[in-house]
Amino acid sequence: MLLNDLQWYTVGDARILKIQDLTLKALSPEQLLPDWNNATALQAYPDLPETLDASEKKVLLSVHSWLVEDRGRKILVDTGVGNNKVRPAAPHFDHLQTVWLENLMRTGVRPEDIDFVLLTHLHVDHVGWNTRLKNGIWVPTFPNARYIFSKAEYDFFSNPAHDSARNKTSFMTRIDSVDPIVSAGLADQIDVDGSEILEGISFHSTPGHTPHHASLVLKSGMERAIFTGDVMHHPMQVRVPEWSAVFDADPQTAIVSRKWALNYAIEHDATVFTSHFPMTSVGRVMTSDQNMSWSFL
Repeated sequence: MLLNDLQWYTVGDARILKIQDLTLKALSPEQLLPDWNNATALQAYPDLPETLDASEKKVLLSVHSWLVEDRGRKILVDTGVGNNKVRPAAPHFDHLQTVWLENLMRTGVRPEDIDFVLLTHLHVDHVGWNTRLKNGIWVPTFPNARYIFSKAEYDFFSNPAHDSARNKTSFMTRIDSVDPIVSAGLADQIDVDGSEILEGISFHSTPGHTPHHASLVLKSGMERAIFTGDVMHHPMQVRVPEWSAVFDADPQTAIVSRKWALNYAIEHDATVFTSHFPMTSVGRVMTSDQNMSWSFL
């Protein structure tokens, strides 16, 4: 999907733009969220059809990155699926050919211009464009960038004891999309403790989707943004945070993390940049009568 227009969002002095990779139409609401109830969903979220495909039977799941320009830095939050990656256990991501890189360069930003790549977690659809195939070898796509991610997350997906059916694709992903970054000396593996990693940017522990998943907070001026990663996959989870996605390794822990992220957005009036919501993928968490709801921007 080639970008047709460049819709920048501002948070303080920072500018933020979605770099689209692809849109999935593979799962029904019930497959994505096992606790799904149609009556509850339609009552709680009347705009539900806008998040579904034309048949209204499949959920639209966007896969994208966020380009952040802030304090003279060019930053990417997550890097999509990537091209030419072998993913036999994840057929929707197998041997893809998307125009993600062209979408990035249409903004006037070259791969060499990226200063930092910030990764919420190390799943297949969040780290793929870390590398690209060159003469049969996986090389860093952003040769001048520091790639920042959780050390505990990397260690988890490097431990053979965790190489289960659920994690099979993540281990393959680590080998071709993360290990080359480490080998090139471009990785900064961090402890996720809420401290400021870069000026104005902090990583916050939001486990459940993966054991060491992180959400990122950007502070610029008096305003804040939160990049939620895979804390949630659909706007219904704002209204009903107890509904965890089928992709969550620990659904109960994911609920706690989701509520933390939503409460953070409310308490700090933060703009929320999601990883898989369709349409703009960005919005606000609203409160009314002790209920939370989602509003796209």
